[in-house]
Amino acid sequence: VDVGTGSARAGILDASGALLGRAERPIAMNQPKPDHAEHDSRDIWSAVCTAVRAAREKAGVAAEHIAGISFDATCSLVVRDRQGGQLSVSTTGDKRWDTIVWLDHRAIAEADECTASGHEVLNYIGGVMSPEMATPKLMWLKRNLSGTWNEAGYLFDLTDYLTWQATGSLARSQCTLTAKWTYLAHEENAWQRDFFELVGLDDLFD
Repeated sequence: VDVGTGSARAGILDASGALLGRAERPIAMNQPKPDHAEHDSRDIWSAVCTAVRAAREKAGVAAEHIAGISFDATCSLVVRDRQGGQLSVSTTGDKRWDTIVWLDHRAIAEADECTASGHEVLNYIGGVMSPEMATPKLMWLKRNLSGTWNEAGYLFDLTDYLTWQATGSLARSQCTLTAKWTYLAHEENAWQRDFFELVGLDDLFD
């Protein structure tokens, strides 16, 4: 399953890697103001499920013959409350829009702050923090939508949200954390707490 900016795609492959069937379903995007772009994670999951069913039907493969499923998705941030319900990341306050899309650039100032910190984590992301990564988006949420921040129970990379929906597991992908969340997987203490303190997100460790 691959979730992009405008659609969810599913492919059924055999053990040799041959594509037996594929399907694609659109996903909605809300753009309430310049530089803001939001998804509805329920809409994404619905599109994923519909695409998977359609791809399986095209492939002519029974559900019980599926050996496994893998997910990849954009660097988008999904926010859920402590009960797993949707929380708004939108200035409109609509809880449907609970996901900041990768291309959203509302957190440019926060990204610049991260870069100005000169912290070691920058060495592993090209020396510059992008507003498309998770940390500046989290900083923006805390500063601008305090209600959402205080109610948040789960903060997911979109890929990890999909695995949670599919399995109920809160385990996170080392790939998503390393590539998008400044997690230094090669270090014994992979989360650099002093970096999060520098950017005002040390309460994530509480």
